[in-house]
Amino acid sequence: MFTKKIDDSLMIKQIEYTDAHQLFYVAEQSRSHLRKWLPWVDDTTTVEHTKNFIHSCEQLANESKGLNTVILYDDQIVGNAGFNQIDHINKITTIGYWLAENVQGKGIMTRVVQALTAYTFEELQFNKVEIRVAKENKKSRRIPERLGFLHEGCIRSSQYLHHTYMDIIIYGLLKDEWMNQNVN
Repeated sequence: MFTKKIDDSLMIKQIEYTDAHQLFYVAEQSRSHLRKWLPWVDDTTTVEHTKNFIHSCEQLANESKGLNTVILYDDQIVGNAGFNQIDHINKITTIGYWLAENVQGKGIMTRVVQALTAYTFEELQFNKVEIRVAKENKKSRRIPERLGFLHEGCIRSSQYLHHTYMDIIIYGLLKDEWMNQNVN
């Protein structure tokens, strides 16, 4: 099972069924905040929905097509992050994430995305990491920007949420770019 200690207060571990109740509770507490950007929030109204999500995560992991983790901050689940897609042929991963509203602004997600990016390049030996973020989600966009990802483009009206279409920004980072950033 995948686990990664990031620092003394922060780690990520592969999601499992025993996380369902706590993960649901965290999402429930941040529901009004998360629903602005994430289409799954309104359809996740019970712990059973979270268990179904975890089941699909396990299937993706078993097929090496995805890897979802829970974020543990001070030993408490505070969010979810991972590889929504793993493309072994083209050696690209796509990172997705969300974080409880009450722990935002502490650099948690930046450190988590940095760790997942390092894992992609160092362990998987992949060539590229992508992150897709709603154009208007400025907080979430700052994460890849802070980590040196390049704004690669905008997919117009590609996400339908709350009776409106949202543009999605694609950020990308190549292994060579990451290595150049991390040479010290």
